[in-house]
Amino acid sequence: MTALPLIALVGNPNAGKSALFNALTGARQKTGNYPGVTVERHAGRLILPDGRPAELVDLPGTYSLEPTSPDEQVTRDVVMGVQAGERRPDALVIVVDAGNLDNHLRFAGELIALGIPSVIALNMIDMAQRDGLTLDPARLAVDLGVPVIPTVAVRKRGTDALKEEMPRLIATGRSAPGANEGDFSTRQREARRIAKAAILNETPARATTRTIDRIVLHPVAGPVILAVMLFVMFQAVFAWATPFADAIDEGVSVLHGWATTRLPDGIFESFIADGLIAGVGAVIVFLPQILILFAFILVLEMTGYMVRAAFLMDRLMAGVGLSGRAFIPLLSSFACAVPGIMATRTIEDPKDRLTTILIAPLMTCSARLPVYAVIIAAFIPARDLLPGIGLQGLVLFVLYFGGIMGALVAALALRRSVTKGRGMGFMMEMPRYQMPILSNLLLGLWQRAWVFLRRAGTIIAVTTMILWALLNFPRTDPQSGVSQVDHSIAGRIANGLSVAMKPIGFNRDISLALIPAMAAREVAVSALATTYAIDDQDETKRDQTLGERLKGSWSLPTALAFLAWFVFAPQCISTIAVVRRETNGWKWPLFMVGYLFVLAYLAAGATFWLATALGL
Repeated sequence: MTALPLIALVGNPNAGKSALFNALTGARQKTGNYPGVTVERHAGRLILPDGRPAELVDLPGTYSLEPTSPDEQVTRDVVMGVQAGERRPDALVIVVDAGNLDNHLRFAGELIALGIPSVIALNMIDMAQRDGLTLDPARLAVDLGVPVIPTVAVRKRGTDALKEEMPRLIATGRSAPGANEGDFSTRQREARRIAKAAILNETPARATTRTIDRIVLHPVAGPVILAVMLFVMFQAVFAWATPFADAIDEGVSVLHGWATTRLPDGIFESFIADGLIAGVGAVIVFLPQILILFAFILVLEMTGYMVRAAFLMDRLMAGVGLSGRAFIPLLSSFACAVPGIMATRTIEDPKDRLTTILIAPLMTCSARLPVYAVIIAAFIPARDLLPGIGLQGLVLFVLYFGGIMGALVAALALRRSVTKGRGMGFMMEMPRYQMPILSNLLLGLWQRAWVFLRRAGTIIAVTTMILWALLNFPRTDPQSGVSQVDHSIAGRIANGLSVAMKPIGFNRDISLALIPAMAAREVAVSALATTYAIDDQDETKRDQTLGERLKGSWSLPTALAFLAWFVFAPQCISTIAVVRRETNGWKWPLFMVGYLFVLAYLAAGATFWLATALGL
């Protein structure tokens, strides 16, 4: 019995293949699995205009013939004729999104070059027209060398024309594969040339998007623009936030003074003033910096630039063995590593995903910002190096950049050892640029402010109270001259730990702050504030800000070493917990804590001794 002609629907994800498959086959469908894999096979039967039946198979969406997932591997193997239990298609229906020709035509060109008789289904043409895009299918057919038929799959428009073309395709037979030379960029440029020639008219918004993209996606200018944006963002964190931070700090000082004067002297007064107010207040004061940072991130997302940033970073990440798909989870980790690690579920390759999980904590999360801000404000002069370029903002930029570079180096080392492998590039569709909606921006900032304040009212407050208790017991006689901190449970633990931390320039107070910082990194600030509030009985010292106390107690090399530690510091407990859940065991969380601790120790030590040698 002669096998039915096999026609394959193939194209990029979200091109409307499934809708077209349903329109062509109706209820004559069946679903199964390809042999040896979990990928579903969707097949159906259609009747050609000459009365012959044919089999139509809907292949998984993919961006290229270089697979990065099981779905994409199946699509490649079927069209190449090497899939087990599957014949090579007699013809291809290449489904292209009419509103996104640039990306979709690149893959279409790869498929046409295989020599399999093909027809282009220019799908969702109605949506493209609605957006002001007028295309010339005839010109597109000439440039591609295959028939082009406009379709609207959901309304079954163009399906009859497709069926009319199929017998001719089957009768044509396969030809020798054509030229499919050049790298990804070359094929993309050719796709853009063909798309540009086929566009008769487009809205000013689409034209503007193309013009901007030619600049921001340029291989040289693009990374420079991205670096400048990040630099401006970190400058703004200090320059714009100062008045608001000072106002909050003044409010905390007033509240602390009220507590010390109105409450009777004793353990309860110390708990309220030195524990809750000093500890939690020391963190809340940095809310303006955090909101400014998130405002920049939200604006970049809303305008459509963030996807462009991912595109620019793809080549760099591929160079260290990471997939481009890892960028979004790592970007999310700048807010918090927990959602970033959870976002790695979109990465198909298990070793690629594991690598991304292991380096996600190296992205400088918002919890580190209070630590950075208090040290930078205390030890780095607030002066301009150039007009509009402050020294404090530059140091903050260097710290964030150091975290990124540390993550890339760690990824390279991991991909060459415990997670050996190489990353693959990825395709993404670029959204149009648009103005941010103010209400959405304000809502996003409010949500993040609430999360931070809730965190301050729960984790930070509870941790601060526990630390206060450990710092206050057992009590010492104020007339004895013995430091309450040294005499306390927490002080004894810190003095023991400081033996190991002394070689990298850390004192007792830093050693003490590192312990509760495992609950949440910003707790290090509240821990320092609580420690100094309890230890400083001198009223003049008690009126000082945390920054002033640190400047009077620490050397500059110690402060710089403390910053270097937090660039690589072992992550908070919630991060460890989510890594354990995502990796189904304790092996990788413990490995992550171990290697991050070693990195943090070495970075802090190198910074301390280098700064000391330079006489800083």
